[in-house]
Amino acid sequence: MQGQTSYNATMKKHKNIYLKNYTSLKVGGPAETLLELEEDDDLVECLQEITGQVWVFGSGTNSLISDKGLPGTVIINNCGKFKDDDTTITADSGVNWDQLVQFAISKDLYGLELMSGIPGGVGAAIVGNIAAYGQKIADTFIEATVFNLKTQEIKTLIKNDLKFDYRTSSLASKKHDLVILNATFKLSKKPTMQLEYDSALNVAKELQLIPHSLKDRRTIIMETRKRAGSLLTKDAHATAGSFFKNPIVNQEQVDSILKYEEAGISKQQLLRQNKIHGGSSVRVSAALVLLAAGFKRGQTWGNVRLHPDHILKIENTGKAKAQEIHDVVHFITGTVKSRLNIDLEPEVRFIGSFN
Repeated sequence: MQGQTSYNATMKKHKNIYLKNYTSLKVGGPAETLLELEEDDDLVECLQEITGQVWVFGSGTNSLISDKGLPGTVIINNCGKFKDDDTTITADSGVNWDQLVQFAISKDLYGLELMSGIPGGVGAAIVGNIAAYGQKIADTFIEATVFNLKTQEIKTLIKNDLKFDYRTSSLASKKHDLVILNATFKLSKKPTMQLEYDSALNVAKELQLIPHSLKDRRTIIMETRKRAGSLLTKDAHATAGSFFKNPIVNQEQVDSILKYEEAGISKQQLLRQNKIHGGSSVRVSAALVLLAAGFKRGQTWGNVRLHPDHILKIENTGKAKAQEIHDVVHFITGTVKSRLNIDLEPEVRFIGSFN
């Protein structure tokens, strides 16, 4: 690679290439410089040689990148290896998350299996403290090795350093200059929690699978996600998955949501679901919030659509621009605020400049 002789030869370098080719929403303007790292490339070596602004992405599944593009250097991090030692696994940040889940299952280790099928890399999973069906990153995370872009120092951060919270961590802040290199998880040879999600238990019963069996759990979760339209497939419209976090609500707001004629559940059922899914009985399903605010499954705004089954998924059905999706998101959050007085926060990260 001319001008970058110490970079690994497998690395691909592009100038002014559109980032829509690297995101699941299929939107995003040009990157001034883009480097694609493969499995055996050295992320640290790459970071040490870059001057100017740096953006690090994995599979681009939880990002809305501006049509105006990004200055500096964008790194597509596909560096991916993992190793295990008894009940611990260390994975590079570029490892595909679901590959890590499958690796853990192959080692007969519990702790990640309920998060099967979530797209993205390990690095992004930690930043967003991903969670599903009662499990979350923070449950098994031990430590992460990070690179400081300003000082070029490498250090280790433990769980308390990352300040994990619902669908976030301290690394989600735009103020830090840290890039995750790898992370270590402490898993178990026995089930770490019960599978309590009703939809998953119904699938287990129908397919005659055992909810506490490690391999059966993956089958159950993958089938449940498939039926809910929550698996990222090549033939589906472009999406970033569930776009909004489940919001915290008060008792009056819970009552407002339950007035929605299709809610179909009692207050006790809703509070129980909230506890299982969001870790708190006051954190209500964002899908119910959208429905209670008057939004419809399959509702469209030009090339932007709410998924016909999974209303939390905002889709690019054709040639939508990032700004169009951005505008729809703000219309939704504004409507929810005015009708229900609930603050709906995007889970997807907005990156770059928007109008």
